[in-house]
Amino acid sequence: MNKPESSTTAMPDTQSSPDTRHIAIDKVGIKDIKHPVVVSDRSGREQHTIANFNMYVNLPEEYKGTHMSRFVEILNHHEYEITVESFKWMIEEMTERLNAQSGDIEMTFSYFVNKAAPVSGVKSLMDYEVSFIGQIRDKKPGVLVKVLVPVTTLCPCSKSISAYGAHNQRSHITAAVRMSDFIWIEELIDVIEKVASCELYGLLKRPDEKYVTERAYDNPKFVEDIVRDIAVEFNKDDRILGYTIESENFESIHNHSAYAMLQYDKEKNAI
Repeated sequence: MNKPESSTTAMPDTQSSPDTRHIAIDKVGIKDIKHPVVVSDRSGREQHTIANFNMYVNLPEEYKGTHMSRFVEILNHHEYEITVESFKWMIEEMTERLNAQSGDIEMTFSYFVNKAAPVSGVKSLMDYEVSFIGQIRDKKPGVLVKVLVPVTTLCPCSKSISAYGAHNQRSHITAAVRMSDFIWIEELIDVIEKVASCELYGLLKRPDEKYVTERAYDNPKFVEDIVRDIAVEFNKDDRILGYTIESENFESIHNHSAYAMLQYDKEKNAI
């Protein structure tokens, strides 16, 4: 009877074997892995949520593959303690452990804000999609914070040409910002909701619905207005070094969306 092979016996490391095609790969890693995280909010509470991770490193031309299990080990090593700062450490750790020159991590999760309706004051939770997008190049880590905020917009053209009423729609505004100092997620949400025709709420009573309808009618916005108005606010904030702003209207009278995007880097454009 053959004895089982000892667990200490060296096993072949196929991933590290040489590759003869001499073609480097820009990104290799894992996608769509879920992991629990804890995020602190502006109210002082902690939100326990589930994040979806994508993790990549570059692969030099001389290696056949990367060690996929190490990505998961890095996540488990940090357990629940993932913040903007620890996120930077994760990127550094990932490239060091995988002997890579560059790396990317994307972490996306649902973030909740307890909002009061504008007239009745009734409170309800409103959810937003938030992402931490990190990359390391030449041993320099950087992190973008990205928020997707649903709002209401009302068409200025429709209002100006119609005898009564105007068409409005649900819109998604996305902002990805690079920061020099800490900014609460709620601060970014506040800026975005302020420039919309009207913000959204999880729960509205009839007086609130009247307010939201009239607020949107009195504050019409094109997608172009949205991205420009947010840019004006971001330009005033010295903590924001650069940004990408996108606005998409899911049009209520067209079979297409209206879209605008604006990018700006304050450091590159400094006088």
